[in-house]
Amino acid sequence: MSLWQRFLNIFRAKANKALDKAEDPREMLDYSYQRQLELLTKVRRGVADVATSRKRMEMQVAQLETQAAKLQGQAEKSIEMGREDLAREALTRKSGLNAQIDSVRAQVSQLQGEEEKLTMAQSRLQAQVEALRTRKETIKATYTAAEAQTRINEAVSGLGDELGDVGAAIQRAEDKTAQMQARASAIDELIASGALDDASALNRGDDISRELEAMSSQAEVERELARLKGGNELPAAEAPEAIEAAPTPGEILAEEPVAETVAEPAGEASAEGQGDKA
Repeated sequence: MSLWQRFLNIFRAKANKALDKAEDPREMLDYSYQRQLELLTKVRRGVADVATSRKRMEMQVAQLETQAAKLQGQAEKSIEMGREDLAREALTRKSGLNAQIDSVRAQVSQLQGEEEKLTMAQSRLQAQVEALRTRKETIKATYTAAEAQTRINEAVSGLGDELGDVGAAIQRAEDKTAQMQARASAIDELIASGALDDASALNRGDDISRELEAMSSQAEVERELARLKGGNELPAAEAPEAIEAAPTPGEILAEEPVAETVAEPAGEASAEGQGDKA
C-alpha cells in the first residue's frame, strides 16, 4: 500500500468518524422525508403534464375529425354538382386527415397508458411518503426519549462531560487541600523540632543561640532580684527594738497559760459586777 493510499484511508476514516459524530438521525429523517415530498411533487407534475398532453391530443383528434367530416361533405356536394375532380381532391385530403387522426389516437392511447402508470406510481409513492412520515415521527420520538434517558443516566452516574468536569475539579480541589494540610503539618513538625525557625518569634536562631539567650536572660533576672533584695535591707542600728526582742517560740508557749489565768478573774469580776448591778 502506497503512502498516498494510506493517507486517503486515514482521512476517510477520520472524516467518517467526524460525520458520524455530527450526524443527527432526526435531521437525516427530516431530510429524507423532504426528498420524498419533492419526488412526489415531481411525479404529480409529471402526471399533470401527461394528462395535459393527452388532452391536447384528444382536442387535436376532434379538430381533425371535424375537418374530415367537412371534406366528406364537400366531396358529396361536388358529386352532386358533377364535379368529380373536386370530390376526388376532397376525399384525398380526408384520407390524409384520417391517417393523422389514427396517429394522434395512437399517441393519445400511449399517453393514457403513461398517465395510468404515473398515477399508480403517484399513489404508491404517496402511500410510502405517508408511511415514512409516520415512521419518521415514531423514530424521532423514540430517539429523543432515548437521548433524554441517556443524559439523565449520565447525569446520575456522573458519566456526562459537564459532571465529569465538575467531579475532576472537586477531585483536584480535594488533592490540593490534602497537600496543603500535609505541608502545614510537616512545617509545624519541623518548627517544633527546631529544624526550621519561626519567623514570627522574637528569639530566632539555632538551639545553641536560644539556650545562650535563655541563660543570659536568667542571669539578668537573678542580678535584678539580688539588687532588689539589697535595696530593701536596713542597717542593724536602725532596726526596731521589737524585732530584736522578739520572743522565741518556747517563750510564747510558756506565756500562754498566764494569759489565760489573768483573763479568768477579769471575766469573773465582770460577771460579779453585772450581778450587783442587777
